[in-house]
Amino acid sequence: MSNLITHSSRAHFPLMPLYERSIFTHLFADPTGTNDPSFTGSFPADEPAYVDAATGTTLDRAQVKKLALELGWALTKAESIAGKKAPRLRRGDVVLVFSPNSLAYPVVLLSAIAAGLCCSLANSAYTASELAHQYTDSEPKTIITTAECFGIVREMFDKVLGLEWEEWKTKVIIIPDSLEWAGGTPSSRLSAPRDIESLLKMEEMLGIDAMVQEEKFDGSLAHETAFMCYSSGTTGKPKGVETTHQNATALMDMAFHLAPLMPGIDSSLAILPFYHIYAVVFNVLFSMYRDVKCVIMPRFDPVQFCANVEKYRISLSLLVPPVLVVLARHSAVDQYDLSSLKWLYSGAAPLGASLQAQVKQRLLSKRKPGSILHVIQGYGLTETTSSSHLMPLDKDKPGSVGVLLPNLHARLIDPEHDGDDDQAKDVGPGQPGEIWVKGPSVMKGYLKNPAATKSSMTADGYFKTGDIAIRDEDGYYFIVDRKKELIKYKGFQVAPAELESILLTHPEVADAAVIGVEDVAEATELPRAYVVHADPSKISSSESRTAFAKAVAEWMQSKVAKHKYLRGGVIVIDAIPKSASGKILRKDLRELAKNESSMVKSKL
Repeated sequence: MSNLITHSSRAHFPLMPLYERSIFTHLFADPTGTNDPSFTGSFPADEPAYVDAATGTTLDRAQVKKLALELGWALTKAESIAGKKAPRLRRGDVVLVFSPNSLAYPVVLLSAIAAGLCCSLANSAYTASELAHQYTDSEPKTIITTAECFGIVREMFDKVLGLEWEEWKTKVIIIPDSLEWAGGTPSSRLSAPRDIESLLKMEEMLGIDAMVQEEKFDGSLAHETAFMCYSSGTTGKPKGVETTHQNATALMDMAFHLAPLMPGIDSSLAILPFYHIYAVVFNVLFSMYRDVKCVIMPRFDPVQFCANVEKYRISLSLLVPPVLVVLARHSAVDQYDLSSLKWLYSGAAPLGASLQAQVKQRLLSKRKPGSILHVIQGYGLTETTSSSHLMPLDKDKPGSVGVLLPNLHARLIDPEHDGDDDQAKDVGPGQPGEIWVKGPSVMKGYLKNPAATKSSMTADGYFKTGDIAIRDEDGYYFIVDRKKELIKYKGFQVAPAELESILLTHPEVADAAVIGVEDVAEATELPRAYVVHADPSKISSSESRTAFAKAVAEWMQSKVAKHKYLRGGVIVIDAIPKSASGKILRKDLRELAKNESSMVKSKL
């Protein structure tokens, strides 16, 4: 390519030796070759692996491997189980997992990987029609779900797909509400939906027999698909991202080389949804790979998060910016001892330097002088198997997502480029450009969508992220915004993420999002902010809401250059629409803006 300027991570780190093998083998292989039963993988077999936060029920490393091989056998080898038809899946078949976080979730994922299956991971908040899109797109042979989610599964089959009960009942496996299968105390089952008792249960599949060893994915077989997480769908329908065994094992090794676990990092609190690649890699897989006890919450709750940090003496947690907003302001932070926290790692959406500083200052203010706390961030996408950039644990550059991971190459392309990849122009340090990434953690492609794959990948293997970043002279990256979301005001480029990070420092703003709205008369776009008040009771009248919006707009004028003023207005709303990973759904705000414009025109 002409104008080619690649930025290699070797400026910071040497190339890593990478494996071509199954994810399961990577996690549990005996590095000594002695088959010592007191070890599972590289660590003691009785070390706790996953913990149910609510009950304390714990699975150690040996139990996880044993249960995964048992469930893997039941998924593929059994003829019938408890008088019910067994799945009899074959290597390469797809299973769809539709469940909130639970102690069973890692076992389900690892059992499918051990059996050579591919996991299609669905958002547990999906409606029946949303689930139907992923179901028909990924074509699973089996759905593994919970009693809580079963109603949506039934509605999908019955109403959206129009199938009869007898046509689909053998396709569904139910994860138990109780943790008796894991050695926990019996618990009362939730009110069971109609006919659920006739379905196959996960606990019925355990303890019958076990695979002698996992399915192997050595050599070129490591490039077979292991996970299909679906992109957030900020534009159009979500696309299935094919993540291979090699993608996941490479990412684990590359991330560990850049950010090795420090002394005292022995536990993490998992609140990210496990159907998201960020959580799959770092909560489910990396925790097992590096012997970090993973305490699992079904979803984020501010009070329970703080209570669990205190109860389990959590040292590390992977978060998203909206959670950090809560930690910067919620009263629960003052009610619990959070002094065990040493690392808060943010991802999935840009984290402003000011919010970063607020969280760190608040938590450290309650500790002894000299206490350690790092609030840092990384960058990546589903298509790059989560992180492509991480902040080294011995560095701290506020606002930066860190440096490129080992074994990766990146380019920063002039944002105005929108044509032949061979003519793409690279920008230098300090200049904004679209990030293109190439390396072993970049996806195989989009499922059954060669057109989308081709448009997102260059001929020589770079993935075009669509994100705009600046790289400084030291090789540290700062995310500016999405290429397609940059607001063009009279020739100036305005980055919504920058304005959002400033708005979040306003003492009365709990959340914010910025989009561009068209001004036909001026033939330009205008920045418009949507904000959520920190205390809605203070703006209960239309007059108080209008006054608050005006005050925010005026406050912003003291913080930014003139071309960044919120000339499109400030709109007060109840909540900012976001994906489960914390990404702002700007398409929803743009639709809201269109409706607002239509309402204004109808009144004129």
